[in-house]
Amino acid sequence: MSAATQSASRIPSTADKALDIAEQLAQTRGFNGFSYADIAAELHITKASLHYHFASKAALGRALITRYTAAFQQALSTIQGHAAQRLRRYVQLYESVLVRDRMCLCGMLAAEYSTLPAPMQTELRRFFDLNDTWLASALDEGRTAGELNFEGSGVEAARTLTAGLEGAMLLARSYEEPDRFAVAAQRLLTQVGVSRPSGEATPTRRAAAAGKRRS
Repeated sequence: MSAATQSASRIPSTADKALDIAEQLAQTRGFNGFSYADIAAELHITKASLHYHFASKAALGRALITRYTAAFQQALSTIQGHAAQRLRRYVQLYESVLVRDRMCLCGMLAAEYSTLPAPMQTELRRFFDLNDTWLASALDEGRTAGELNFEGSGVEAARTLTAGLEGAMLLARSYEEPDRFAVAAQRLLTQVGVSRPSGEATPTRRAAAAGKRRS
């Protein structure tokens, strides 16, 4: 879910770097928790130089959500398999953010919705609409195939799942316990008929294993 990953064949521009920094700050502090001065200091440029790329913080915020949504949509497009597999992979997108002590960008911004400029609010809703559509499709297909079982429409189940995952991230980060998210996420999946594969590692163990591979 990180939009900060750049192609190895492409050198990030100043605008790209500014968005990378803004994304990290927004995911950890919230959109109202940082200023242009924070980004400019990190890039070692003046605020005037930053305004050349983004005329206002609102413009930067809209670009931030648009980029994040595009990256998330790309991640969703790579998820294959039967419905249960796809839903587990979807949950792992959230886990991959949480183990880096960050929040889903759009989940974080949703908490500040009333203070955001209208263009950012529109892009924020577009992100969640994208999630609803993708999840509802997977859920409906799974139920039609007899693989999943849940009450109500696929859209209702999708919205419940997204809301639950975003809330679970907030509490898990508050306690600095990623496993809290894992337990809550599996409960949500179980409600639609997705069982946990035996031997599946928790996000804490996955993060530890990843750290060992990097060392």
